[in-house]
Amino acid sequence: MTKHRCGWCVGDDLYEAYHDHEWGVPVYDDETIFEFLILETFQAGLSWITILRKRANFHDAFDQFDYKKIAKYKQEKIDSLLDNAGIIRNKLKINSAISNAQEFMKIQEEFGSFSKYIWAFIDGKTIKNEHKNYKDAPANTAISDSISKDLKKRGFKFVGSTVMYAYMQATGMINDHEVGCFRYNEV
Repeated sequence: MTKHRCGWCVGDDLYEAYHDHEWGVPVYDDETIFEFLILETFQAGLSWITILRKRANFHDAFDQFDYKKIAKYKQEKIDSLLDNAGIIRNKLKINSAISNAQEFMKIQEEFGSFSKYIWAFIDGKTIKNEHKNYKDAPANTAISDSISKDLKKRGFKFVGSTVMYAYMQATGMINDHEVGCFRYNEV
């Protein structure tokens, strides 16, 4: 018997593995939270599968998403990233990864961790939606609007409301698995 999965991932092994093991699983450690923040900001305007296919390359290129290292990147490192065909070579997004890493650490200083900051927007509890079809999920909500607005005010880039909603889905702040999906009640 085959498992019912959310329709967006069916038919691609990489998508299905990501869906089955990561998407919608609550994430609380700052290292993984930062990884998803970087990946989602690079995804802006692109498909998520494009990012997933390049994820290992991003991991290597961006020092395993070590935000302390990324925050200190100099021009030589930026140039090497711009020459790296294995990632998305968008100068604005690369520069935003550096400035976002710097702002990320400021939030850690202020709140004790980025996790405490971001999860406070939903009182620390996953929002469990009840969509029968993944296409019924919104592109953004009042909460993703609030997160986006606050992050932008703090100097973050490429954190529009739609990007932040996708980020919330990826990190388990929102459970948008289809109600018939085998992962719906597991996460």
